[in-house]
Amino acid sequence: MEIQDISVLDSVNNSGIEFIEIHGFLEFLLRFSLNLAVIMILIRWLYYTATRRKDYLFTYILIANIVFLLCFLLENVKLQVGFALGLFAIFGILRYRTDTIPIKEMTYLFLVIGVSVINALTTSDTTLVEILFSNIVIILITFGLEKVWLLRHESSKLITYEKIDLLKPEKHEELLNDLRERTGIKNIKKVEIGKINFFRGTCDLKIFYETIEPEKVTEKDNSRNEDDEDD
Repeated sequence: MEIQDISVLDSVNNSGIEFIEIHGFLEFLLRFSLNLAVIMILIRWLYYTATRRKDYLFTYILIANIVFLLCFLLENVKLQVGFALGLFAIFGILRYRTDTIPIKEMTYLFLVIGVSVINALTTSDTTLVEILFSNIVIILITFGLEKVWLLRHESSKLITYEKIDLLKPEKHEELLNDLRERTGIKNIKKVEIGKINFFRGTCDLKIFYETIEPEKVTEKDNSRNEDDEDD
């Protein structure tokens, strides 16, 4: 039985595929665990608690792990820098089904790709302390921007508005006061005017307002927004 097992291992090794290399496998587990922990802190704690966007939470975690596995398992390819830049280019031009990725979500996408590439492609010349320091710095900077400096988060809503006579520039303040009274949102900062239907006497407005606590975005709201954008 032992002879048969040895012959199987020899045949695997002879085919050019090593069955297991303990040192490399332990390094893989350590790097993967570190990358997963950092991504969960950045996305599950910092990003999700600020936005409550489950769709992006799902996307970021999967992209981070796939990018890490791609980079680590292909690290022997002598095109590491070009490969990493290619990943940034591919994901940087992504468009989701309904609209381009908002700037904040695009920044987090760049962040998770960058962290995964750093944790996967650092060479043996880079010490564990340097890798840990890089990850901690990224976490602290993100924490400072998300939780300390940017305490107020800007939210937006799309509404259909019928008083198109208030869209004139000289009536802008009157328009804001009317929107605040009818929506109950007192801290509306600005309004973007979309399509105007003179036949129906309506227009599409996008109002921007600040919230101290992030709004909870439900799946129903997400599907409703997608349907509105498709229309």
